[in-house]
Parts: sequence; C-alpha cells; structure tokens
Amino acid sequence: MESEFYAEYFEIEDRHWWFLGRRKVLLRVLADALDGAPGPLEILDFGCGTGTMMEHLSRFGRVRGVDADEAAVEFCHRRGVREVAHIEPGPLPYADGSFDLVTALDVLEHIVDDRAALADLFRVLRPGGTLLVAVPAMPLLWGPQDEISHHERRYVLRQLRERLVTAGFHIQRLTFFNTLLFPAIAAVRLLRPYKPGAGELKSDFTLTGTDSLANRLLARIFAAEALLVRRRDLPFGVSLLAVVERPMTPVTAP
Repeated sequence: MESEFYAEYFEIEDRHWWFLGRRKVLLRVLADALDGAPGPLEILDFGCGTGTMMEHLSRFGRVRGVDADEAAVEFCHRRGVREVAHIEPGPLPYADGSFDLVTALDVLEHIVDDRAALADLFRVLRPGGTLLVAVPAMPLLWGPQDEISHHERRYVLRQLRERLVTAGFHIQRLTFFNTLLFPAIAAVRLLRPYKPGAGELKSDFTLTGTDSLANRLLARIFAAEALLVRRRDLPFGVSLLAVVERPMTPVTAP
C-alpha cells in the first residue's frame, strides 16, 4: 500500500463505516466458527496492518502479528500492540503447526504468489486449526483504491475456492459479503471517472469522512450483515470471506 495511507488508516479504523462494518461481520463469523473450541488460542494475524484487528482478536487468545511493511509495524507499536514483527517475503519464521487460528484479512490480494502464501499458512496452522480469509471481490469493481493498496487482483469465488482447496484446506464457509451496500459501491466504482495509472490517486475513504450522518448510517447497514451471514451464504458482494480448516489427517488423491 502507498505508505502515506497507513497514517490515514491508523486515524480512521475505529470510526470509518467500512472498517466498523467489516470488523463486525468478520468477528461474528469467526466467533461462530470457533464456538466450542478450547482456549485460549495461539493466533497469527498475517498482514496485520496498523494492529486494530489484533486488539479485537485478543478475546480468543494470544495474538501475534506480522506485516511486510515497516510503516505498518510502527503504527502497531504506536497503538500499543507489541507482539508484531516485520517480515520479508517468503516463508514465515514459525515452526509447522504453531497456531490454532490464522487470519489473512485483505492480504492475499497484495501477494503475487498467493498460492505459495496459502501453502505456508497451511504449514504454520496446526491440524484442526482455522484460517479466516477476506479478499476484495469482482474484478469489474477495480478502482483507485485497488491501485492505492497495490492489489494484484480482485477475486472471483471459484478462484478463491480453487486456491484454498489446492493448498489443502477444507472449506467450511465461503461467501460474499458487503452485499447490502453493493449497488451503491458498484455505482461509485463504475461511474466515477477513473483511468488506471492516470492522475493523483484519492482514497475511497475520503468520500464520506468519519463524523458524518452518512458514515454512521453506512456503518449500521454494513454491520447488519453480521446477522445475514450467520444464517446463509450471500450470492454477491464487494468482498469474499472464507472460513477453512486444516484437516486433522492429510488429504490424499483418490
């Protein structure tokens, strides 16, 4: 991601509708997936950003974070989150089966070789452990925010499923989300004048601010999806989420 935008995210992650609604959905899905799991868990937040999600994940156990951007790690420290490390591209510096839970939330789209990343997440997850993934969906929604964030791709559902299954995971949930706001977001992305690589990039997060009535309303609408996603998989949306498990025994070809 463009380095200057980490400062923006650090300031708005506790107030902007997208972060608030997304977090509500992901934590609700995760709580359901972990219901009955013995705790506290050993947790890795892969691509932890400025550390907000690590604070929320701590309800489930001990959380460690890693990020490939030194600026992100510095903002974690400013937030008071200390168990976070800067990593270089490549295998994670953890032994096989180190974690009960791994989260990769809006991370895989940044990685050129997402297959290798998923294989390594499989390695560090213990048998029976859970991986929670969130990624941006639908290539037709590509816009300035994707360039700002240095995305390699936006996923389609079958593409994400194939990546996860190939890595060896068993899929428990795979669904779109940010569905209720999809028409408005799609309209902005498709109608807003934009030419890839041209002009100054402006973050989508500036469109509503954080203190406006619109921001509060959008946060409530997005957060309401936590109830919908608990009950059913959603057929379309701005993002995809997956809850997957490393099987207790190796999967062998027939």
